[in-house]
Amino acid sequence: MTTPAPEFLPGLALSRILFEEAVRPILDAAYPGLRYAAARAGAGSEVLGFDTERSADHDWGPRLDLFLTPDVAARHGADLHRLLADRLPKQIRGRPTHFRHATPGSPAGLMEMTDGPVDHRVSVNDVGGWLNAHLGLGTVTTPPAVRDWLAMPQQKLAEVTGGAVFHDGLGTLTAARRRLAWYPDEVWRYLLACQWQRISQEEAFVGRCAEVGDDLGSAVVAGRLVRDLMRLCLLLGRRYAPYSKWLGSAFKRLPFADELTPALHGAVLATQYAARERHLCDAYEFVAALQNDTGLAEHVDPTRRPYHGRPFQVIHAERVARALARTITHPELGGLPLSGAVDQWTDNTDFLGRQRPVRAAVDALR
Repeated sequence: MTTPAPEFLPGLALSRILFEEAVRPILDAAYPGLRYAAARAGAGSEVLGFDTERSADHDWGPRLDLFLTPDVAARHGADLHRLLADRLPKQIRGRPTHFRHATPGSPAGLMEMTDGPVDHRVSVNDVGGWLNAHLGLGTVTTPPAVRDWLAMPQQKLAEVTGGAVFHDGLGTLTAARRRLAWYPDEVWRYLLACQWQRISQEEAFVGRCAEVGDDLGSAVVAGRLVRDLMRLCLLLGRRYAPYSKWLGSAFKRLPFADELTPALHGAVLATQYAARERHLCDAYEFVAALQNDTGLAEHVDPTRRPYHGRPFQVIHAERVARALARTITHPELGGLPLSGAVDQWTDNTDFLGRQRPVRAAVDALR
């Protein structure tokens, strides 16, 4: 008889139970007085709050991130990992704490019951090493420099600042997450200007493609512009944009999403150029009004207009980009091209995951 699957619990709730009912008692008994932090952050749909029962098919389950001081992590990290392997319960709320590799050599893990020690997913780190591994930051206590902010993809920032901290006896994890919670004001203005500049580069192409009979090309450009508008809206809402799988889910959480979504849907689903252009212009005007409401830059008339002497309706988004750029006085930002942070000019996952090339490219643009 097949055992029914346990009731779905969001991964963050499962991680909290793992800590409170299993990991904390083991630490208290074996290492009384140990200073540590316990959290669930980093990669994983549950960290962003988007996990479902489908997520349980890989790298999801009773997971936890423990943080020790660097010296204690170096001395006792391996022993602590083995201690947990021996003493953790075999399951938490019906979910195994043992993970097997999905395929030989694969980092992906699948929950599975075991009779022996559990190959658990309780990581042991120090905060500085963890931040360096995820974001390339070399220090825990110093605020990121402009170069750092431009080299950190929003997906990574969302992972590091998302999830939940269940205990912080160190204080460094909470302080670091607070520093990374959002961009400094002028970096934010610069990224907004760059996002508007991206839109300006392609807003006329929807019409130009259609004019030469390339309706598929027109639709593809419209889809790109909708994506850029969604990312722009998340910037305006002071929320890090996740990668494509969760972009729409994150966008839906914005307070104005319901009002803007019909225009975005209309632009993506339109089968005729005229409707596609009309919906896009509705969206441009809506988002430009949101930008004006922030008061970050001088008011820019958001109404649609022809693209120079051509019959394509646009808002000339570069006007908004220039208005924002004029408010930036930071010496490291003022002379930069409006290319933006690394994930505003590339979305290649393999590249974004390699910090040295990313930072080299950012330095070259600077």
